[in-house]
Amino acid sequence: MSIQLLKRKFTVDEYHRLAETGIFASSDRLELIQGEIIEMSPIGSRHAAWVRRLTQLFSEKLGQRASVSVQNPISLGDNLSEPQPDITLLAPRSDFYLTAHPQPQDILLLVEVADTSADYDREVKIPLYAAAGITEVWLLDLGAEIWQVYRQPTAAGYQEMQQLPPGASIAPLSFPEIMLTIF
Repeated sequence: MSIQLLKRKFTVDEYHRLAETGIFASSDRLELIQGEIIEMSPIGSRHAAWVRRLTQLFSEKLGQRASVSVQNPISLGDNLSEPQPDITLLAPRSDFYLTAHPQPQDILLLVEVADTSADYDREVKIPLYAAAGITEVWLLDLGAEIWQVYRQPTAAGYQEMQQLPPGASIAPLSFPEIMLTIF
């Protein structure tokens, strides 16, 4: 016998109102994905080190040509998802996105660093990014020690995916002159 449970989906506005009322603790690591409030994994030292390393590299190499956003929300425009990617390179704006979270058209590159969440990122979040039209996504899979580079988004997913082994180099589409070596 199969039991069908009803789930209550939340919009981004409802999610924000829940946070404003204090339902969530300030220490809660949550994100809204397809209307569901998801508890994010704790950040381990390897994950944190890679996020810091990439943040420093991008900041040094890009200067003011892009804003480097670390573990901050983005809006996918579907009113049901507000993920918090590990690193997002954003088109610079004088207000630093004061009035609204960055939209897909503002995102030059999105990077997810995965220590324990690679399958979730690959199967759930990356298809959402493609459907939203985010031009380029990198997944750093720490467990497998590989980079996966996703480009050419469509509603059905990314049309191009490269898997790069240790020692390979890659440049973001928006900044082809900036080569980064993997691991």
